[in-house]
Amino acid sequence: MISDLSINTIRVLGIDAINKAKSGHPGIVLGAAPMAYTLWTKHLDVYPDEPLWFNRDRFVLAAGHGSMLLYAMLHLSGFDVTIDDLKNFRQLGSKTPGHPEFMHTPGVDATSGPLGQGIPMAVGMAMAEKFFADKFNKKDITLIDHYTYVICGDGDLMEGATNEAASLAGHLKLGKLVVLYDSNNITLDGEKDQSFNEDIKAKYEAMGWHYELVEDGNDVKAINLAIRNAKNTLDKPSIIEVKTVIGYGARLQGTSKVHGAPLGEESGEATKKFYKWTHEPFEVPEKVYQHFKETTNKRGNVEYREWKHNLKVYEEHYHDEYHDFVKFMNHDIDFDLTKFLPQFEIGHTNATRNDSHECLNKVSEVLPYIIGGAADLTASTKAILKDEEPYSADNYTGRNIYFGVREFAMASISNGIALHGGLKVFCSTFFVFSDYMKPAVRMAALMGLPVIYILTHDSIAVGEDGPTHEPVEQLAMLRSIPNMLVLRPCDGNETAACYNIALQSKDRPVAFVLTRQKVKTQTKDVYEDVKKGAYIVSEAKNGQLDGIIMASGSEVSLAIDAQKELEKENINVRVVSVVSMELFDEQDYAYKEHVLPRNIRRRLSVEMATPFGWHQYVGLDGKVLGVNTFGASGKGNEIIEKYGFTVENVVKEFKTLL
Repeated sequence: MISDLSINTIRVLGIDAINKAKSGHPGIVLGAAPMAYTLWTKHLDVYPDEPLWFNRDRFVLAAGHGSMLLYAMLHLSGFDVTIDDLKNFRQLGSKTPGHPEFMHTPGVDATSGPLGQGIPMAVGMAMAEKFFADKFNKKDITLIDHYTYVICGDGDLMEGATNEAASLAGHLKLGKLVVLYDSNNITLDGEKDQSFNEDIKAKYEAMGWHYELVEDGNDVKAINLAIRNAKNTLDKPSIIEVKTVIGYGARLQGTSKVHGAPLGEESGEATKKFYKWTHEPFEVPEKVYQHFKETTNKRGNVEYREWKHNLKVYEEHYHDEYHDFVKFMNHDIDFDLTKFLPQFEIGHTNATRNDSHECLNKVSEVLPYIIGGAADLTASTKAILKDEEPYSADNYTGRNIYFGVREFAMASISNGIALHGGLKVFCSTFFVFSDYMKPAVRMAALMGLPVIYILTHDSIAVGEDGPTHEPVEQLAMLRSIPNMLVLRPCDGNETAACYNIALQSKDRPVAFVLTRQKVKTQTKDVYEDVKKGAYIVSEAKNGQLDGIIMASGSEVSLAIDAQKELEKENINVRVVSVVSMELFDEQDYAYKEHVLPRNIRRRLSVEMATPFGWHQYVGLDGKVLGVNTFGASGKGNEIIEKYGFTVENVVKEFKTLL
């Protein structure tokens, strides 16, 4: 049968590529090949010539270690993944890295591998599909209608982020989300029962999911029927438990030893004999190629051309909505955002979280594709669109997402919304809880997703909540992530400038680090300055420069007050606002020399966080005024004083440099 030949082709490509690389995970490829084959040949709507087609079905290989399963499917389906690419599996610079990478390999819809993040990303994709379908579909024209599919393993279902996201998906009734669970009873450490024996049916049904069981993972008819039933269940997400044998056909099948190591030449040949395989390594029978052309490729071609036709008809009949749809897809900002962002008067006093709220709502009026929410903290972080409805099972076009107390899942779901395309997503929590989000933030940076993180209560000034809620090391953590942009504004106008920067970001995530305590507006018309990361916010008097004080956030005001006190003693210092280390590091030598002249070695940095990272700017002769403990519980102003963030102490610290 062509199905058996095709499934064995997938398996053997996995064996050959992993053996050649001497690295990889054959177990899932051999065990899950039938479900992948069934999904791709009978259900998945993709078009290899347009791998980013907006109305394609999305596919997430949550168990990303099984990447050769995906690469084999992409190759056979006609994506730009060649046999030579498969031969270069896991090699430096290849198109087939060890785990799937978004925008690196055509047809990969999400970077995956860190278990637990695949299903949350798929939840975000499904949420975005619901939003677009409800917003743009008409009774006579269906513009958006696609599914989100996942293949996951036991490890994914153990991870907490998966459970957080699954709970929200059931609550939101995301009926076009279909998860195929490769249930093989084996983990890397051995039998699954050593650590995991949950009743998946009862658990997921309790969370509002539809459940299907396929007792034989090689029964493509049963798998096909289960997927069809899941697709027809439109008021619930679906999980299909497919009972498989890890490493099916290999000598060590059904054991953890076949999970993450090549079979080897001898065992590989024995496995091929089990499949009755007679072809050369990396040889694909022509009838298999033809089969995929007549199924996956043909179906995708038809669906794509029908969608293009619908899009043209939509433009003719619903002209305004069509242009809105294009605006959503492209995120084009063809006007000056500074005209819409608020400008605050010098002396205006407020917390930057409140200024952020005003900025967010101003831009949301002119950028209708902004959507997001907080982890049950909108009242505190102010990350809410005040005139918009909640996103819910009754209203999928609501722009306020109530994520609940699910920080990790919130960030991963936001990644999925961004991966889907068409929406600019933000999410929010207390800054200290960015620790819970970090793995997903890292993935956003790795994938180049312009997710916005609104993080408030940014320092020891939190006060009475104490060290559990006072961020100290989080700034250094976020700043250490490659391709991450961290913005800590000192007042309302710097906050507005940060929004201008973040909304134009297309290939990296952006974090706002904002105060709960009030700060006084010191700046005006600073967008061009803030774009450079650091700038002279208050120059020394009389052209004389005895030193430099650098600060970020609320500490900029403190630095300026200290500058004034130093002037009384004829000590003239420059104050530099360091809004973003990343942006400043990207500037040319001349600008850096202008702000921080090499010959001025008396430098003091002031920031209510760990000193880590500041020594690159203060140098060996400078000093860092920071926080080296986890804070304390008490009145915010008393804690600030206790840790030395007073005018008197800043003056004292600087004078030690003289």
